[in-house]
Amino acid sequence: MPTAATPTPEQLRRRSLQSGTIGAIVEWYEYTIYGTAAALVFGHLFFPNLSPGIGQIVSLASFGVGFLARPIGAFVAGHLGDRIGRKSTLILTFSIMTVATAAIGLVPTYEQIGVAAPLLLCVLRLAQGFAVGGEWGGAAIVAVENAPRKRRGYFGAWPQIGVSAGLLLGTAAVSLASWLSGDAFDEWGWRLPFLLSVILAGVGFFIRLRATESPAFLEEKRKMDAELERRKAPAAVVFRDHRKALLITVFGRFAEAGNYYLFTTFILSYVTTTLGAPKSYGLTASMIGAAVNIVMIPVFGAVSDRIGRVRTFLIGGALIVLTTWPVFALVHTGQLWAIVAGVVLFLALGHAMVYAPLPALYCEMFPTAVRYSGISIGYQMASILLASFTPALAGAMVLWADGSLWMVIAFAVVTTVISMVAIAFAPDLRDRELSEIGAAGERDAPEAVPAR
Repeated sequence: MPTAATPTPEQLRRRSLQSGTIGAIVEWYEYTIYGTAAALVFGHLFFPNLSPGIGQIVSLASFGVGFLARPIGAFVAGHLGDRIGRKSTLILTFSIMTVATAAIGLVPTYEQIGVAAPLLLCVLRLAQGFAVGGEWGGAAIVAVENAPRKRRGYFGAWPQIGVSAGLLLGTAAVSLASWLSGDAFDEWGWRLPFLLSVILAGVGFFIRLRATESPAFLEEKRKMDAELERRKAPAAVVFRDHRKALLITVFGRFAEAGNYYLFTTFILSYVTTTLGAPKSYGLTASMIGAAVNIVMIPVFGAVSDRIGRVRTFLIGGALIVLTTWPVFALVHTGQLWAIVAGVVLFLALGHAMVYAPLPALYCEMFPTAVRYSGISIGYQMASILLASFTPALAGAMVLWADGSLWMVIAFAVVTTVISMVAIAFAPDLRDRELSEIGAAGERDAPEAVPAR
């Protein structure tokens, strides 16, 4: 019987959910403030030797540099997570992210140290990307593996709010810094949100240290200690035995990966640079949209427990296709209310519906022994293929189209359709125990094991 000093199973489950959620919020706060600073000030602070338009594109491209390190982080963290444990790996990625973010807040500008400034900025951005590469998979797994079988979609959706909660906190921090520093924002105000991350990290560390490994992983580790075959590198097993699941994981992200940055990072740049509206317009839209997104993601996670992950995702994808043009039409007006309405429409419906079911869906496609590697590698491969330079690419599209958004709209629609096709091939395993998946040596054939 549990004592006062011994947490109950429900308490352990709640701590695991808090670990995945709070840690994700802090890490995505750190990631968001870079994207916001890249859209608002990095162009003229770190790339002043370029023309304003090109400097802005290069600044947004520096945001994409972080994505280059994501697959490496996914491989390393996936291996460690499947071998030594989810908890230790998440603490490692969290530490790297926090140190890199605080260091960005101290980097001298181009005017102070010349070309070394953008180079150092990119190195720290790579460190951020490496950390995030291992963060999402671990946070999703910690939540899903500790969830009741019939509520995996709901539990898995909670770490997903980390992106929008981080966006909300990060945008609020930048807005507060802008208000406090006034005209000195470009000089020193932009550094405040980066330095503030150290305080937020303390909260994340406390919560993650209290979490425990999931029973599914502990049982699988006991099996691995007795089976030589399972000692092979998890990544190698994923590429050898789970190629179909890996491809679904990669292309399934296309609906949300790049599109999310279109409607957050790119919108900030477009509103201020192309439309000439105050930067507060884009920041306000991002904060309100993120707040609504936070509410809707758990709702659609619960919906996926009722109607299925695939069906929920496909409905969300269809909504993105149908609303992309109206959303950009609203943003293009340059009016505050319209920009807010457009961003909220995307984040509250289409994005929330395709993003919420992914943790549970992806966890249900890979066996426990390679789950961290499988979903981390697939998730971050999508980042490098699509999300990495989407804001910069969108900015270039606007220049090529003489200020028109039609190319950006077509890009969003096509990538969403690709994602919907991929997810349509995913199996429905929401009624299966996670421990059963892969139990009979399945290789891209989860349906081969009879459902209970």
